[in-house]
Formats: sequence, C-alpha cells, structure tokens
Amino acid sequence: MNLAHLIGRNLLRRKARTLFTLLSVLVAFVLFAYLAAIRLAFTLGIDVAGKDRLIVIHKTSLIMPLPISHLTRIAQTEGVTAVTHATWFGGKYQDYPEGRFGIFPVDPAGWLAMYPEFVLPPEQMQAWLADRTGAVVGRKTAEDMGWKVGQRVPIQATIFHKADGSGTWEFTIDGIYSGRERGVDETQFLVHYDYFNEARSELARDLVGWFVLRIGDPEHAADVARRIDQTFANSFYETETTTEKAFVQGFANQIGNIGKILRAVMTAVFFTILLVAGNTMAQSVRERTSELAVMKTLGFTDGKILVVILAESLLLSGLGGGLGLLTGWLAVSTGDPTGGFLPVFFVPSRDWVIGAGFVVVLGLASGLLPALQAMRLRIVDGLRRV
Repeated sequence: MNLAHLIGRNLLRRKARTLFTLLSVLVAFVLFAYLAAIRLAFTLGIDVAGKDRLIVIHKTSLIMPLPISHLTRIAQTEGVTAVTHATWFGGKYQDYPEGRFGIFPVDPAGWLAMYPEFVLPPEQMQAWLADRTGAVVGRKTAEDMGWKVGQRVPIQATIFHKADGSGTWEFTIDGIYSGRERGVDETQFLVHYDYFNEARSELARDLVGWFVLRIGDPEHAADVARRIDQTFANSFYETETTTEKAFVQGFANQIGNIGKILRAVMTAVFFTILLVAGNTMAQSVRERTSELAVMKTLGFTDGKILVVILAESLLLSGLGGGLGLLTGWLAVSTGDPTGGFLPVFFVPSRDWVIGAGFVVVLGLASGLLPALQAMRLRIVDGLRRV
C-alpha cells in the first residue's frame, strides 16, 4: 500500500465528518473571494492612484469650493508640471438614486492628460472637445444605463441649478472611455466645466471642487504640498494638499475602514475554520492511535508518520480551499450583486495568490499538532489500546 492510498483511505474513514469539514473550508474560501471583491470596490482607485499626482482641496472640508484662480498660482509652484481641476456636480438620472455614478465638470483636455489611464478613442475625444454640452462616460456606467454615443441624457440637479432656475441639465454622450488596466474607475460622467460654469447660478461661478496636479519628482511630494499650502495660508481659501492615494483613502474611510472591517471578518472566519479542521485531524489521529503504533512497529519512522498526517491535513485543506476559490471565482464572475452600485467587482490577482497561501497555511496549521502527537507516540502506549 503506497502513501497516497493510505492518506486517501484515512480521510474516507469517517466520510460524513470529512464531507462537513470540506464544506466548511469551501464556504470560508467562497467568502474570502467575495469579500476581496467587495474590498476592491470600496477602495477603488487607491491601488492605481498616481504616485506623481497631488490633490488640493479647501483646508476646512472637501465640500468647500476653491476659486479657479488658484489654478494659475498652483501651476507656478516649483515642482508642478501640470494642473487641472474637477467639481462634484451631484445630480441623478431618472429614478436612479443620486450617487449611482459620479458627475464631474472638468477641463476635457487637461483631465484626460492628467489621467492617461482613461482611454478614449481619438474621434470621440475630438467630438467632445467641440461640443460644449457633450459628455464622456465610463464604460461600466454606459453599459449599466444602456447609453450609446450620440444619446441625449437629462440629468436632474440636486446641488447646482441653472441660472434660469431650471434643474434639468441635458448632455450628449460624445464618447465612452475604458480603463487602460483593470481596477480603473469606469463609472465617471465627465462634462465641460466651461459650459457648467456659465450656465449655473452666478453666485457659484468661477469656483471648483478641487485641483489635481502632477509633479516632476514623487520623492518631493511633501515639499511641493507644503509650498502650495503656504501660498494660500491665512487667506479665505486656505488649502490642504495631499497625495492622490491619501486623498482616495480618506474618501473611502468616510464610510468606514473597509479594509480593516473585512480583515476582522476574515480573521474570525479562518480562526473558526482552523478550529474545525484541527478538531477533525485531532479526532482522526486519536481514533488511529493503535494503528499508528502498529505502523511504527512495521518500520514507519517518526518522520514518515509526521508526513502522512500533514499530507492528510493539506489534502483536506487543498480540496476544500481549491473548490472554495473556484466557486468564489464563478460567483464573482456573475457580476456585481448590487445591480451596478459597485464600480468594479472582481478579485485582484494578488488576492488569488493570498487565498492559495491561506489554503497551505490552513492545512499546515490544522495538522501540525495532531502530526506532532502522532510522531511522538510511543509504540507501547499505542499498543495498549489494541
């Protein structure tokens, strides 16, 4: 009888116990895949944030606007190579809830130059530049809403009304952009700032939400940020400048530290599964005490006994974890379970690697103590139970 056959027979000794342990491990890794996709959705942009981009907001709060005249002075700051701006528009489409997708009045050329990860066909780019009431929308939002290039889209204002009191803004979809890489936000709705600024109430004109700038050397980000903030210190519009990554992280943290919450959930889940799998292996070893003693009598070394028990544990974890990750991949591949609320929904490659690592760690951790007990078993003690 070879070791592989022996390991398989041992796991099938108690079929029901093995099956329920496998299912427990499977569910844990399905949950791991789902939570990894959810974490990515809520932290979208953090991992792909540009190291050479800084964000300038009002020192008091993000909701406080800044005068567009700041742009010239920011551009003149040492270390700054490019600068653009954006504003949160608010608004909603038909009966969809506000915030389903972000609407941002921007400078078209400057924004796309600042974010080369937004890929827009050249002919659509030219059409957008020539159309003051035009808009460019992300691929995911276009698919969710069923929008096509050339379609006229009415947006109902929730913050900014037109100067004539109207709350309806109409935009023509001139282009649909896609992300250069997976994880890029494909939900934005971008419109011309110039048109927006001229059409809105006069009291709100010439104000923007925040500035985005590119610096020549990311190593000097702190110095550039300090210079900008010093430029506007003690003014009515004082600024706070941070890296784009810190800005996106802070924005995500407004709804809670999602990463920390999900890590806590997964820690609890895997600790429970470790106890379940460890208990299964411990019971299996206790039931075979006399058999292990006989195996040692027949010439099985302590090292080989250790390998057999660990191999059983790794096989149990590998089958359950592997099937769990596969099931998780199939479940995540069906798409966003919220019907479009999440901007992205997939498991990053690194999380699949982490999941595979957890499978191995679970197998080793749950089988180590039972394997050591079996290895240290004295033949005479084991045979007394025959």
